[in-house]
Amino acid sequence: MTSIISTAEAFVREQMLGNDASHDWAHVDRVRNVAVRIAKREQAANPAIDLEIVELAGILHDVGDFKYSGSETAGEEMVVAFLKDQGYAADRAERVAYIVGNLSFRKELGKGAQAHAEPIELQIVQDADRLDAIGAIGVARCLTFGGAKHRTLHDPAIPALVNMTKEQYNGLKNKGTTMNHFPEKLLKLKDLMKTNTGREMAVTRHEFMLQFLDQFYAEWNGAV
Repeated sequence: MTSIISTAEAFVREQMLGNDASHDWAHVDRVRNVAVRIAKREQAANPAIDLEIVELAGILHDVGDFKYSGSETAGEEMVVAFLKDQGYAADRAERVAYIVGNLSFRKELGKGAQAHAEPIELQIVQDADRLDAIGAIGVARCLTFGGAKHRTLHDPAIPALVNMTKEQYNGLKNKGTTMNHFPEKLLKLKDLMKTNTGREMAVTRHEFMLQFLDQFYAEWNGAV
């Protein structure tokens, strides 16, 4: 492990201390590990993939997260400042910071085809982050975040905003229900994967969510 990686780990562990378990160090570590796994597989077709950039961005991807900071720019600014303070090359620090500032679902809303023109390292970390948002862990994280934000679990009278804009997504904050987050975002992620490896890994996780939702609504309606 290089010194910049271990230093970044220590920095992020401290940054995550106040977060709920949906966005804690364990989440960051899973995303980092999956991102590195994806990068190594994708390198067969694209040897230029920079593994250090991928790993650093995976570790730093939730620093200054909008959901907690409320700032559009805090993540990129904090990451650039941290990396430059460590003597990391300015151009590489900017590459990592760009990934941190542009991988979210919120940022992708409205980008269209432009989202597929982003650097491959961003696409890899984005896929890894999205994989952690679906499947069994994704369900657990969704329920954890909803509870931490005191959201209503489910209310059939509140329709999901399936085709929301970035502005609507930003405005939801604590207003939506936890279960609406599935059609509003989580069920879309399988088809938003950018890498071949990410698409392959998303299939079983997506299927698990569908099974969970079938069971949840059957129990909610007293059918089982």
